[in-house]
Amino acid sequence: MKYRPLGSTTVSAIGLGAMPLSIENRPDEKRSVATVHAALDADITLIDTADSYHWHADERGHNELLIARALARYGGDTSNVLVATKGGRGRPGDGSWTVTGSPAHLKHAAEASLKRLGVEAIGLYQLHKPDPDVPWAESVGALRELLDAGTIRAAGISNVTTDQIREAHAILGDALVSVQNQYSPAIRDTEPELELSTRLGLAFLPWSPLGGISRSSLDGPSGPASAGTTFHRIAAERGVSPQQIALAWLLARSPMVIPVPGASRPASIQDSAKATEVELEAAELAELEAVLPN
Repeated sequence: MKYRPLGSTTVSAIGLGAMPLSIENRPDEKRSVATVHAALDADITLIDTADSYHWHADERGHNELLIARALARYGGDTSNVLVATKGGRGRPGDGSWTVTGSPAHLKHAAEASLKRLGVEAIGLYQLHKPDPDVPWAESVGALRELLDAGTIRAAGISNVTTDQIREAHAILGDALVSVQNQYSPAIRDTEPELELSTRLGLAFLPWSPLGGISRSSLDGPSGPASAGTTFHRIAAERGVSPQQIALAWLLARSPMVIPVPGASRPASIQDSAKATEVELEAAELAELEAVLPN
């Protein structure tokens, strides 16, 4: 495993996106815990969760509680594991997502997440999405208050624009350590946010980083070229999965990129973790760049 900076600490260059363990069509708890343990066995030290990662309306915090149980049941050392959670979104149970960015809500949500995770302070707390009905500075100001109160150790923001990154950085200074936006081979319209995050020294955590890469068998050398993408062809030539090639491409985009691919079974996260062993050559990167959307 390779490691990258996230604020004043370092974490594995690949994180575990834990959302699939708690939303619709989630696995049972035994497989969910096994997936978290597989990530830890692969030396992954960043786990991404949120209070809104649940299925039914009365399950707020389902994913946070699951992560806490999985860590407690792990037989090895977990002292270096950073659990990053988020607040500011909700799921009323009908499949939709809501946004609530008021300071009162965010502070209450963070305190509830703290209790569910069973920690003295949340290692990284991210504002899940800007609320159009609340001034951005007020929502970010709640993160400042949580930092000052010792409820959280570091702050991040998610689903944001470059202007929102600049404003949050002006308010939080060095306490702002991460930006989590969608970014993948299929979705690259957050390139400006990636570039700004890199300049500011902020970890950039792409969510849904495998967008555009079809799921192929992880039982053997990756997908056949007939799967249709350059990622698949390069993967077949190297004898790895196309998912590893996609993650290796992301890691090559910036030294601040830390992808957090979702997983719902041990084999998936074990495969993703191996992406840090893949060093794409300049010619391969150029070939991939030529076929990707701008």
